[in-house]
Amino acid sequence: MATPILLLNCGSSSMKYQVIDAETQESSASGLVERIGQASGELKHNNNGEETVREGWFPNHTVAFGAVVAAFEEFGPGLQSIVAMGHRVVHGGDRFLESVRIDDEVVSELKRLAPLAPLHNPPAIAGIRAAMDLLPDIPHVGIFDTAFFTTLPAEAYTYAIDQELAKEHGIRKYGFHGTSHQYVSGKAAEYLDRVGDPDLRVIVCHLGNGASISAVHGGKAIETSMGLTPLQGLVMGTRSGDVDPGLHKFLSSHGMTFDEVDTMLNKRSGMLGLCGFTDMRDVATEIEKGNEEAQLARDVYVHRLVFYIGAYMALLGGVDALVFTAGVGENAAHIRGPVVERLKGMGFELDADKNAERSREPREISTSDSRVKVLVIPTNEELAMAQETLALIDA
Repeated sequence: MATPILLLNCGSSSMKYQVIDAETQESSASGLVERIGQASGELKHNNNGEETVREGWFPNHTVAFGAVVAAFEEFGPGLQSIVAMGHRVVHGGDRFLESVRIDDEVVSELKRLAPLAPLHNPPAIAGIRAAMDLLPDIPHVGIFDTAFFTTLPAEAYTYAIDQELAKEHGIRKYGFHGTSHQYVSGKAAEYLDRVGDPDLRVIVCHLGNGASISAVHGGKAIETSMGLTPLQGLVMGTRSGDVDPGLHKFLSSHGMTFDEVDTMLNKRSGMLGLCGFTDMRDVATEIEKGNEEAQLARDVYVHRLVFYIGAYMALLGGVDALVFTAGVGENAAHIRGPVVERLKGMGFELDADKNAERSREPREISTSDSRVKVLVIPTNEELAMAQETLALIDA
């Protein structure tokens, strides 16, 4: 039985979509609307490999989704066979601990939670409203980036600040990229033939332009690097990751506003701030040219990652598998290599030839005698969302 799911992922000025059959795992269509809210925008629609590009004006997400529906009607495939829609929502707060069928009450709750993710949740809500208006006869499901990390123990998610203030404003560690961490840690268990093993200890490194790391024990997350917002943790493409919280006060005393500091930390820091490049391929090229700033940037990136891996090994009481995923994790051998080399004294042995190979399949890049398995497992958040949507509507 065909089970095509339409998946929607809305950013502040973009709308990404894809149709995936949750059973066969095949994608039949995908697309992207860019520059929503700007003077001119673009819609790219791909139907089984045939791409169509349309210029247009998309003043808001409602108009943008209307253009998406029109593209399906004109270029196919038809939306009549869609059994449900899955909507990516970045922040579920402490209200949404798992995926839910969306109704008016859920939308109201999402609006209440919007201050926790002011850049991410409002576009998601706008996309949900538009989709429910235009496709009212199918179920709509919200899938939350934070849901996988609702298993964190209180000692992991609690910040050491005034607790009345924390409770009043919902200030705690939430974690993000949860759909990817859940999918990849599950695939690691399958690869190791240890599905359902309560003793399996996995560390997942989701390394893309945004980056996060998680410690997963018996299939449940016990720690992760992102916090109240996606700014905390690892060095990223344009985000700083961990800095001294006093930095805001320090820079404000030197003439910067808090908004300017926040923008700097989110959009002009990380690899961009360190060396001027966000793409790790460019960083590798610059290092080969002798660019010392690029070399330092990679060293800082690796240092922070190794720091977290060591900490998570201590929390887990050891580790059975270290897993790399997402754009950088899956493709940047020049990142994986130095990371594993620095962990050599803790039972990690890298096979350099396997590390250099390129593949879209799950694979092991450690040596046969390595005490810890080092794996590269491609993430597939869209497939995970499709399967989660189908499981919920079938329940």
